[in-house]
Amino acid sequence: MRAETRQALRIFGYRRMRGLVIFLVGLSWWVFSGDALAQTALQAKVAGIAADAEGTVSVACLLPGTALTCDLHPHNHSPMQSVFKFPVALTVLHLADTGKLLADQRAGETIGVTLQRTVRFLPEDRIPHSWSPLQDRYPAGNVDVPLSELIELAAGESDNVAAEILLRIAGGPAVVQEYIRSLGITGFQLQDGEKRLHRDPQAQYRNWMEPAAAVQLLERLVSDPPLSSAANEFLVRAMSASVIGANRLRAGLPAGTVLAHKTGSSGDHNGKAEATNDIGLVTLPDGRRLAVAVFVTDARANEATRDKVIARIGRAAYDEALQNFGTGRSHNRKRGIHKKDPGSESEPGAPSEGRVADYT
Repeated sequence: MRAETRQALRIFGYRRMRGLVIFLVGLSWWVFSGDALAQTALQAKVAGIAADAEGTVSVACLLPGTALTCDLHPHNHSPMQSVFKFPVALTVLHLADTGKLLADQRAGETIGVTLQRTVRFLPEDRIPHSWSPLQDRYPAGNVDVPLSELIELAAGESDNVAAEILLRIAGGPAVVQEYIRSLGITGFQLQDGEKRLHRDPQAQYRNWMEPAAAVQLLERLVSDPPLSSAANEFLVRAMSASVIGANRLRAGLPAGTVLAHKTGSSGDHNGKAEATNDIGLVTLPDGRRLAVAVFVTDARANEATRDKVIARIGRAAYDEALQNFGTGRSHNRKRGIHKKDPGSESEPGAPSEGRVADYT
């Protein structure tokens, strides 16, 4: 082959390769800039919805394997109110899993056996004028209650007294905080239980969680559960059965959507609501789980408006996950994390948070 011919072929090959590289770079820019534009639009939409609350709205969402984000003040130290019952229940189940919760646990017993063991509801666990189906049933206390029922009441029905009992047997707020942080969740602080929250309205600001931390903790239940399979399924089932806060995240989702969630509410005081919250795992039609956390803090809008803000933000994240981050887009896929929800959907129409007292 003549030198001129070889040189011409080299030039031709170089130009083809350069063209291919330019094409691939352009394609990548188009795909990922499209995601970025979608995120900018979603975050702008979330901010617009949040304005109706007339307070500080802090939001985060997480869909593993995608770049989906609806962040708005995702690292704000938002007062949790009853959202803290989720990490409390998680800690209690961890201690039960490891045989460190109850004195009568036997070595090697299954979580199913431990959940049927009973815990004493002591008179000093009572919280006067507080939301507690357990206390309503046993006003004097002094009864033994199955551990499984206490967790279902706290995580599913937001029972304040059941949560106080769980916090007591776990060893107190410091034990819960230490365990949650051992999972790599640093944006979380728990200093007080329900009794202190009822006595001191300012105490709620000491119990805070960042929305980013909330979705990280929720997502762990799906991708890398810190509990045994049976304990994890039990907790998700309890949170999925909850009918509390029906006008928040649940109200914005299509009928029949499975939602495992935990709400938190302060009530209104002097024209302001310190905390109106909902965090949850939303099961998408394709089986993936979308974690969403919305904390509405120090808001002056009425309760219906605050609830609607949460519902609309949840729906915006849900729609974005389906429209721009569906499983058909291969760069967004992540295998091995989409498990079938062990819980079942509850009927809508339950009370918002059902409190006798404001703080929950």
